[in-house]
Amino acid sequence: MEHSAETVGHDPCSFSRPNQCLCTNISWFVDVLIDKKILECRVQLEFEVKKDGVKKMVLDTRDLTVHSVTDGNGESLSFSYGKKHKAFGTPLNIDLPDGLKSGSKLYLKINYQTSETASASQFLTPEQTAGKKYPYFFTQCQAIHARSLIPCQDTPCVKTPYQAEVTVPKELVAVMSAKGTGSRDDPQNPEKKIYTFTQKVGPRSRVWTEKEMLEVSAWEFAEVEEQLSIAEDLTFDYVWGPYDLLILPPSFPYGGMENPCLTFVTPTLLVGPGGGRPLTDVVAHEISHSWTGNLITNRNWEHFWLNEGYTVFLERKILGRRKGEKMVDFAYIGGWKTLKDQLKQFPENSPLTKLVVELKDTDPDDSFSSVPYEKGSCFLYYLERILGGPEVFEPFLKKYLEHFKFKTVNTKDWKHFLEEYFHDKKDILKQVDWEAWLHKPGLPPVNMIDWYDTTLSDPCTKLCDRWLAATESELGSFSPDDIKDFSPPQVVEFLAQLVDKTTDNPPLALSHLKKMDELYDFTSSRNSEIKFRWLRLCVRGVWQDRYPQTVTFITIQGRMKYIRPLYKELYAKEESKELAVTTFQENRAFYHPIAAAQLAKDLGLE
Repeated sequence: MEHSAETVGHDPCSFSRPNQCLCTNISWFVDVLIDKKILECRVQLEFEVKKDGVKKMVLDTRDLTVHSVTDGNGESLSFSYGKKHKAFGTPLNIDLPDGLKSGSKLYLKINYQTSETASASQFLTPEQTAGKKYPYFFTQCQAIHARSLIPCQDTPCVKTPYQAEVTVPKELVAVMSAKGTGSRDDPQNPEKKIYTFTQKVGPRSRVWTEKEMLEVSAWEFAEVEEQLSIAEDLTFDYVWGPYDLLILPPSFPYGGMENPCLTFVTPTLLVGPGGGRPLTDVVAHEISHSWTGNLITNRNWEHFWLNEGYTVFLERKILGRRKGEKMVDFAYIGGWKTLKDQLKQFPENSPLTKLVVELKDTDPDDSFSSVPYEKGSCFLYYLERILGGPEVFEPFLKKYLEHFKFKTVNTKDWKHFLEEYFHDKKDILKQVDWEAWLHKPGLPPVNMIDWYDTTLSDPCTKLCDRWLAATESELGSFSPDDIKDFSPPQVVEFLAQLVDKTTDNPPLALSHLKKMDELYDFTSSRNSEIKFRWLRLCVRGVWQDRYPQTVTFITIQGRMKYIRPLYKELYAKEESKELAVTTFQENRAFYHPIAAAQLAKDLGLE
């Protein structure tokens, strides 16, 4: 894996200086102290010196207590902490030996411990798990939370292989985003076990979860190999060896996380036998990240759209191969509504709704939204259409992935490669409003909703408009047969249109909500996407009988996609504003620190 000073340029969210010394390997030794909710750690970092005479190493940290720093010869090195930044943590400054030359190797060993408040960590009591018997611990490092676990160059422009030894209580099992290489008893403590891992390019898939969720999880994700094979056909061979899934406890704040070798997945995807696996396309998204995000990575978080826009684009190509091309446009129609809804959560013309954002002094978590996903994939769909369609663009996709694999990329690199590849289509590319697509806030400059095939969405639109136009005396014209032939995604689309069309208009009347639930029974749905949108409509319509179900939904799981909009809906209504605040305050400890911090801001508590 080669890096030049140019490819590891400045990251506004990192204190580190990889253009001076670049981390090339990490060996991490960690003892998980469940009772204390901390990690006791030792890390060995290897660096390639990039600049003659470099005097100081600066690493990213957040709330770490460093005990000692030594060099490769065991000599102690002086270190100090810089000024703490509200978003980025604290720089760790290490004085380096004299006489370092460009091209030489540098070895550091750091002994330290994490904090109980480490932003990447969540320790769960047995009561917070499905089995109620054992504690649980997991980490979530994206975007800049690895620095709360390990002093490092916490920037995506540094792609570093690692090895690890993880010591846990003997009754627990450790898994990691890496290939497991074995386990052994801890010779220092018979009550503990050491698990070893190596992260390297390497039947591929297993499911890890608590035993109470194992059977339904194995059933739900039985189609992973099919999705993975289609992704390989669209790109090239999967390089990471195993593709395992870890179904996490409900407090996990995301739908999934594309950790190589071990995708993290929310249990909100579990519907169970008879439900038709309606939500497992999230796994197609995480599989796609094996190429777009993991093999090729945005150089810093200002170019996050290159990770997520490309991943949604590839995910929907997998969907099209599996379920037909009309489903691709249907997914983009849903994505357009998601984008419009997301934009309303920001102030008008917010710079955080650009594709390429500026993050100086800004926590990337504060910029996290559907914009890079939906606006980014929309842009790629647009380019594919104007350049000649999939038969022209998919070969470009493969070339792009091949050219930049194991590297990092920014928008300038990507655009240059695109223009070089399509050098014979310069006249077409000149028509693209690059400035508006990439650097202007809000919706894209092209009204892409007009470009999509509406065959699958038309019945949803027709039913939505009927409900919005119906008077109370006309509610008898509706029946359960209205949605009898709808697929689960079409039910979601119907509800999404109701959410969209009542955002700036009066909500559905209470009489309509009650009739809809009587006929369609949305409140008892096991499909989280359906329940989420249905409860938003209920809160908007001030159906107070559905407040208990809303509170239950936002306190039995912590997926930010669901809980943040629902808390905002509750907070926006005078009848439920106090309920939103008290519910959050009573359940804050349940949520992951990332989610809790965002909710506190949403509710005006921080």
